[in-house]
Amino acid sequence: MLKKEDIVVFDFDGTLSGYDTNVQFAKYCFRHSVRPWLFLPLMGVAAIARMFNPGGIWWRQAMRRFLTTDMVNKFSRDFIRQHRRERFGWSRDQVAKERADGRTVILVTASPDYLIPHLVHDMKFDAVLCSRMDANKPWKYEFLCWGKNKVIAMDEWAKKNHMIPRVVRAYSDSKHDLPIMEIAGEQVWVDRNTGLRKSA
Repeated sequence: MLKKEDIVVFDFDGTLSGYDTNVQFAKYCFRHSVRPWLFLPLMGVAAIARMFNPGGIWWRQAMRRFLTTDMVNKFSRDFIRQHRRERFGWSRDQVAKERADGRTVILVTASPDYLIPHLVHDMKFDAVLCSRMDANKPWKYEFLCWGKNKVIAMDEWAKKNHMIPRVVRAYSDSKHDLPIMEIAGEQVWVDRNTGLRKSA
């Protein structure tokens, strides 16, 4: 039997952290490897494709085509240690407060599964839902957790845990999260530049 559960949903990039995880990891790779530089022409084409299809998969994969499993294994640990410092100061306390108030707290983000679970491990989310990448081709998406797919990911997780999610509050910085924000009882919009709540 399914039970109703009060859920609080957090986005990550721009909401709990001012910097985009994917962009920052790419910059890290550029600083530590020659390989990404060889893919700059492809990235240029992908940037043009993004303007015409913001929700597309092809350009996202093309932007990351330089990634290999060895690069992820070699660079991710130090990157995670550094990027953890970029989280907004209030973020960990707010997650803890929502949990202390008896709510199930989940993170739903487009960031990849080889970074985000480790990056937020200390925040004690009840669930971390993120983009699933091909283990052998870390540039390739198996599931893009973005836009309406965030709602799909949450519903799949809830079904596996025998619950009906009642989203009482959702935190985000981006209009791309409207599908999940619109089903929330309260929408908390965060200014990614300051980390502060946007005024209505």
